[in-house]
Formats: sequence, C-alpha cells, structure tokens
Amino acid sequence: MHPDVAKLVEAGRIPKTLAERLTQLSPGSFCLHKSFGAGKVTDWDLPGKKVVIDFEKSSGQSMELQFALQKTEWIPADDFRAKKIEQLEELRALSKKDPVELVVHLLQSHGGSMSGDALEKELSGAVIAPETFKKWWDATKKSLRESRRVVVPQKRTEALVLRTGERTPAQALVADFEAARDIKGMIRALESITADIGAFENDHDALAQLLKDIDEGAKKAARVSLSQALQLVAARDEVIGSSKSLEMDSEGVKLADLVRTADPIKLAEETSTLPSARQRAVFEAFPAAFGENWVARIVKVFDRVGARGVTEIARILGEQGEMNALTHHLRSAIARRDLGTDALIWVCRERKAAAAEVFSTDVGASALNLLESDHLSDGPRKTSRLQSLFSDDKALLIDLVDIMDANEARNFARRLLDCPVFADLEKKSLMARIIKARPDTAELVNGEGSKKREEALLVSWESLERKKQELDELIRVRIPQNTKDISIARSYGDLRENFEYKSAKDLQKYLMHRKSELEKDIARARGTDFKGSNATTVNIGTIVTLTDSSGATVEMTVLGAWDSDPDKKLVSYLSEVGKALFNRSPGETVQIRDEQTEVFQTLTIQSIRPFNP
Repeated sequence: MHPDVAKLVEAGRIPKTLAERLTQLSPGSFCLHKSFGAGKVTDWDLPGKKVVIDFEKSSGQSMELQFALQKTEWIPADDFRAKKIEQLEELRALSKKDPVELVVHLLQSHGGSMSGDALEKELSGAVIAPETFKKWWDATKKSLRESRRVVVPQKRTEALVLRTGERTPAQALVADFEAARDIKGMIRALESITADIGAFENDHDALAQLLKDIDEGAKKAARVSLSQALQLVAARDEVIGSSKSLEMDSEGVKLADLVRTADPIKLAEETSTLPSARQRAVFEAFPAAFGENWVARIVKVFDRVGARGVTEIARILGEQGEMNALTHHLRSAIARRDLGTDALIWVCRERKAAAAEVFSTDVGASALNLLESDHLSDGPRKTSRLQSLFSDDKALLIDLVDIMDANEARNFARRLLDCPVFADLEKKSLMARIIKARPDTAELVNGEGSKKREEALLVSWESLERKKQELDELIRVRIPQNTKDISIARSYGDLRENFEYKSAKDLQKYLMHRKSELEKDIARARGTDFKGSNATTVNIGTIVTLTDSSGATVEMTVLGAWDSDPDKKLVSYLSEVGKALFNRSPGETVQIRDEQTEVFQTLTIQSIRPFNP
C-alpha cells in the first residue's frame, strides 16, 4: 500500500479496499483505459482528487480521481502493454531476435488468446513498422507453428491460443480437439492438426487417441446433424491424408457410410452448407457408397446442392468421363422447365465449356419461368443471383438470341419485356443487347411492339369479375390481416433474428405488388363477350382447327388476356401459343410447344370459325 494512502486508512478517512484500489493509481503504476490505451501514472493530488496519466494516445492526461478509478484497469509492470510505454525499444529488438517470444509475451498479457486483427493492432506501428508488418507476420506464423507453443488458426479472424502445461506438442493438439465445445471448434482443431501433423511423428499414441475421439464425435453428430457428421469425418480424412504413416481404422466411420444411409434430399441440403473442399469429399464418396449406380445417384442431387455443390459435381463427373449422364439430365430438366436456380446459373456460365451441349433456346425460357414463379411466390426470393446474371453477364442474352430463329427471338424478347421481375430501366438495358444482336426485335421497343403494350386488355366479363374479386379480397382481408401479423411478429423481439417478422414483411411486399398489378390490369381491361369476331384470320374470339404431320386434329380457342385453360384448349391471345397463332390464315404452318413434352410441334391451320359463347 502506498504510504500516502496508508495514512488515510490509519486516520479512518477511507476503507482498506478503496486504499488498495487507490494504490493501483499511485505514481509509477500502469493502467489501461478503453479509449486512451495503456498509460503510466506520473503524478497525483489526493487532497485535490486529481491524477495525471501519460497514455499511449494522450500524454499528460489530467483526470478526476473518481473518474480514473471507474474508467481504468490496473496492469502489472511486466504486462506487454506497460512495456510498450517504457521499454518499447526492448520490444522492437525482441521482435527481430525472437518473434515467437514476443508473441507469447503478448498473448500472456491478453489472457492467453487474441485474434490476428487484435495482434496487428497491438504491434503494427508501435513495435513493428506498418510497411514491414505483413512480411514479419508471415515469417512469425511459420515460426510459431514450428515452436508449437501457440495454436495458429488458418483464418485471420479466429484467435491465436497460447498452449500451457507440460504436455507434448502432439498431446496439446489433441487436447485442443477434446476441449472443443462444438463441431466448429473440433473442425478448427483438426485443421491445426493437419497443418502441424509433424508433431505426431514420435507420438502415435496421441494420434490414435485422436482418431478414436473423432469417430465417437462423428457417431454422436450423425444422430443430431448430418452436416456436422459429414464435416467432421471429412476433416478427419484430411488429417489421415496429411500423414504418411496413418491409416483408417477398419471400424471407423466412413463418408461413404454416411452418404449411403442418408435421405437423398436431406443429404443434398446438408451438404450445401459445407465448404467446397468438404463438399467435394462427400461427392467423391458416392462411388464407394453406391457402386455402379453412383452416377445416377449423384445426378439426382445435382439440382439441390447449392452453387458450390453444382460446380463440384460437374467437375467430378467430367474427371470420371461421365458428363453424358449429366448432359441427359440437364436436357430433360430444361425441357420440363424443372431445373433449379443454381444448376441453371451453372449452365449459363459454362455455356461455352462443360454445358455447351445443353445451352439451347429453352435455357432462356427456363430462366424467365423461374424468375416469374419466384416473383409470384409468397416466400423470400430465391432467384436474385439468376436475375443479377442477366445484367452482369454482358454476353449471355447475345449468346441466347444468336441460337434462336427470328420467331423465337421475338417471342423471347417479348417475354422479357413483359417479365415483372425487371425494372423498366433494367429492361431497356437488356433489350439494347438483344436488339444489337438481333435488329429484327427492335419493333418491340419502338413502333408496333410498344403500341401493342399500350393497348387495352381484351378480357371476358367472367375473368374481369374474378380479377375484381381478387382485388377486393386483397384490400378487405389479406392486407389488413398481414398488417396485424407484422405487428404481432414485431412484438416477439429482435427483428434481426425474427423469422415471423421477416416472413410477414416479405408477404407484405408481395401483397402490395399484387394489388398494384391488379389495379393496373383492371384499369386497362375491356370486357367483351367475343361476339362478331372476324374469322378470316386467327383473332380474339376464334376457334382454330390445326393438324400435325400425322394428320391428327386439334382445336384451340383464342380468347381474352385472362382466359387460358389448357385442359379445355382455351388460350389467351397474349400467351406464347396465342401470339404464335395470331393473324395467321388457313394453310399456314406454326410452331407450337407441346404442353406435356415441352417440345415444339409444327402444326398447319386448316380452318378458322367464330367463337359463339
């Protein structure tokens, strides 16, 4: 206890506990302030209740004694931060002579662990020149790993941890794994072991114990989380692969076992959360898991494994000479408009390489179908990356329309113009690319095409009434209920982690957008009963008789904008089929997509007659 403080205690003016805290602020002592950093007390005035401290960031700082007691923390003189104030040159010399000892001393002063970012903040500028810090740190990390005194993580944001005790380096590495409280901690420990496998050269017992612990952890994880079990076993295999003398225990858990026994859908979903390298390890286990059927099994999960998984599966199939199976799957899925977003993005990006054989005119229609379906769904958007691809990949639309004939290019451009996903400015930019590649589509933007889009919508009275009823239900029921749901969800707490609130807000966006669409459409709509239609060519309110190459006959009725009913062969004049038939005459041939197979058929118009409701 400082003599001046001891006198105050003896006089009964302050309690002993306060005296001990005051002693920590006596001249010559060191302290830590949250904003000013470390500092040394240079003077105090007990009667005046003042203290003067030389901080790193503020020299000669005069503070109220009470404030200093509350806002500072005592640190010992041998603390790294205290030495930065009085023994800075010694620390600089140590950084060159023994950088490992410097880092160990720094970690000891910070409770045994700190992140790489925090370490750089402590050293760069004061102890080590900023321009040389990166080079110094790269060399120091290598020395730290070789010394095995510190656990050095692979990621900069993770903490360096000082090893303590009398354990061997190998035992310390195993202890890190055993001390991990969750799968992430186990994985980090295994990554450190893989990077430092040399520590086990003379300690095979520690390594054997490690593998046993991993298997136990994987068995427990498999009952709770498949993704955690997959990741743990894949990390263990990396450890085995990094050692020349290590072999898999015949009784150990294998990736192939986990893959074979897992539900395919769950396997795909769980695998999509893993890092790329471990996803690849899972997919490489398919041959061992399924034998001759592995290709068929891996293709089935192709659409469900996320962006990284799609790339890894395609790469594995290419390396194994099995791309024909993937090509067949993609052709079929694209024709059915059933290909997932990530798989479709992969096809577009690989259109001049691995996916060249499946990049067809149907890819554009599939993409627009996905965007429109996602736009109309109630849930969160799943196709944002696909939408961004249209804008970011400057050559995608050009490559698409280059392989289309004139009619296909116009139909695709028309669909893109009508697609509600893209904003008007974005549509203009995309159409500019299409027109540059296919000037024959320019009429859609200036001239005939733009005039058509401004015309009224011709609809049946029945469909108009249905739209009005939908709008009425939105305004009276669904929107007010959604407003209540948002209010209730907001009361649940933290909006960042509030799934109910996010879902209700997503639904609100959809409802308001749908309300706007309905109001706009109803305002443009013109009801009709289709009487007196001109049947010299295919028109609104006409029945068209067509035949295919085998002579089979089919009748289609072209009606209003909202009157499509495929089961009854009723088509809207704004639909793809309606646009293909419109203004055609008897004897002309048209290309129409079959609704079941999605394959284009060539049909000949035999006759046209008015529709009589």
